[in-house]
Amino acid sequence: MAKKSLIQREKKRQKLEQKYHLIRQSLKKKIRSKVSPLSLSEKTKMREKLQSLPRNSAPTRLHRRCFLTGRPRANHRDFGLSGHVLREMVYECLLPGATRSSW
Repeated sequence: MAKKSLIQREKKRQKLEQKYHLIRQSLKKKIRSKVSPLSLSEKTKMREKLQSLPRNSAPTRLHRRCFLTGRPRANHRDFGLSGHVLREMVYECLLPGATRSSW
Protein backbone atom coordinates (compact mmCIF):
# COMPACT_ATOMS: atom_id res chain seq x y z
CA MET A 1 0.00 0.00 0.00
CA ALA A 2 1.34 3.41 -0.97
CA LYS A 3 1.62 6.19 1.57
CA LYS A 4 -1.55 8.20 1.83
CA SER A 5 0.43 11.43 1.49
CA LEU A 6 1.73 10.35 -1.93
CA ILE A 7 -1.76 9.48 -3.10
CA GLN A 8 -3.08 12.85 -1.90
CA ARG A 9 -0.21 14.64 -3.65
CA GLU A 10 -1.13 12.87 -6.88
CA LYS A 11 -4.78 13.91 -6.50
CA LYS A 12 -3.66 17.49 -5.95
CA ARG A 13 -1.62 17.35 -9.16
CA GLN A 14 -4.64 16.04 -11.06
CA LYS A 15 -6.80 18.91 -9.82
CA LEU A 16 -4.12 21.46 -10.76
CA GLU A 17 -3.72 19.93 -14.20
CA GLN A 18 -7.46 20.15 -14.84
CA LYS A 19 -7.57 23.73 -13.56
CA TYR A 20 -4.77 25.03 -15.80
CA HIS A 21 -5.32 22.75 -18.81
CA LEU A 22 -7.13 25.29 -20.99
CA ILE A 23 -4.72 28.11 -20.11
CA ARG A 24 -1.69 25.96 -20.90
CA GLN A 25 -3.24 24.70 -24.12
CA SER A 26 -4.16 28.19 -25.38
CA LEU A 27 -0.68 29.57 -24.63
CA LYS A 28 0.98 26.72 -26.49
CA LYS A 29 -1.40 27.18 -29.41
CA LYS A 30 -0.57 30.90 -29.62
CA ILE A 31 3.17 30.19 -29.56
CA ARG A 32 2.88 27.60 -32.35
CA SER A 33 0.34 29.42 -34.52
CA LYS A 34 1.43 29.95 -38.11
CA VAL A 35 -1.67 31.89 -39.15
CA SER A 36 -0.70 35.03 -37.26
CA PRO A 37 3.05 34.78 -36.63
CA LEU A 38 4.28 36.47 -33.47
CA SER A 39 7.45 38.42 -33.09
CA LEU A 40 10.28 36.95 -31.06
CA SER A 41 9.59 39.24 -28.09
CA GLU A 42 5.90 38.28 -28.08
CA LYS A 43 6.81 34.59 -28.14
CA THR A 44 9.17 35.02 -25.20
CA LYS A 45 6.42 36.78 -23.25
CA MET A 46 4.08 33.87 -23.98
CA ARG A 47 6.74 31.40 -22.86
CA GLU A 48 7.27 33.37 -19.64
CA LYS A 49 3.52 33.17 -18.96
CA LEU A 50 3.68 29.44 -19.62
CA GLN A 51 6.60 29.06 -17.23
CA SER A 52 4.85 31.11 -14.55
CA LEU A 53 2.14 28.45 -14.23
CA PRO A 54 2.60 26.02 -11.32
CA ARG A 55 4.92 23.09 -12.05
CA ASN A 56 2.46 20.53 -10.77
CA SER A 57 -0.10 21.70 -13.31
CA ALA A 58 1.95 20.16 -16.14
CA PRO A 59 0.45 16.90 -17.46
CA THR A 60 3.84 15.22 -17.58
CA ARG A 61 4.05 15.31 -13.79
CA LEU A 62 0.96 13.12 -13.40
CA HIS A 63 1.57 9.49 -12.58
CA ARG A 64 -0.87 6.64 -13.07
CA ARG A 65 -1.47 4.70 -9.84
CA CYS A 66 -3.12 1.40 -9.02
CA PHE A 67 -6.78 1.81 -8.10
CA LEU A 68 -6.58 -0.55 -5.10
CA THR A 69 -3.06 -0.30 -3.72
CA GLY A 70 -1.81 3.05 -5.01
CA ARG A 71 1.29 1.43 -6.49
CA PRO A 72 2.89 3.79 -9.06
CA ARG A 73 4.58 1.17 -11.23
CA ALA A 74 3.51 -1.68 -13.52
CA ASN A 75 -0.01 -0.36 -14.11
CA HIS A 76 -2.28 -1.63 -16.85
CA ARG A 77 -4.30 1.15 -18.46
CA ASP A 78 -7.24 -1.08 -19.34
CA PHE A 79 -7.92 -2.07 -15.74
CA GLY A 80 -6.25 0.67 -13.67
CA LEU A 81 -4.55 -2.00 -11.58
CA SER A 82 -0.93 -2.89 -10.92
CA GLY A 83 0.46 -6.13 -12.32
CA HIS A 84 0.39 -8.28 -9.22
CA VAL A 85 -3.13 -7.18 -8.19
CA LEU A 86 -4.33 -7.83 -11.73
CA ARG A 87 -2.78 -11.30 -11.68
CA GLU A 88 -4.40 -12.18 -8.35
CA MET A 89 -7.80 -10.97 -9.53
CA VAL A 90 -7.56 -12.98 -12.75
CA TYR A 91 -6.68 -16.12 -10.78
CA GLU A 92 -9.73 -15.59 -8.57
CA CYS A 93 -11.94 -14.97 -11.68
CA LEU A 94 -12.91 -11.47 -10.50
CA LEU A 95 -12.24 -9.81 -13.86
CA PRO A 96 -14.70 -10.78 -16.60
CA GLY A 97 -13.09 -11.61 -19.91
CA ALA A 98 -9.56 -11.97 -18.53
CA THR A 99 -8.09 -15.46 -18.60
CA ARG A 100 -4.86 -17.02 -17.47
CA SER A 101 -2.44 -17.82 -20.21
CA SER A 102 -1.81 -21.48 -21.01
CA TRP A 103 0.23 -23.01 -23.79
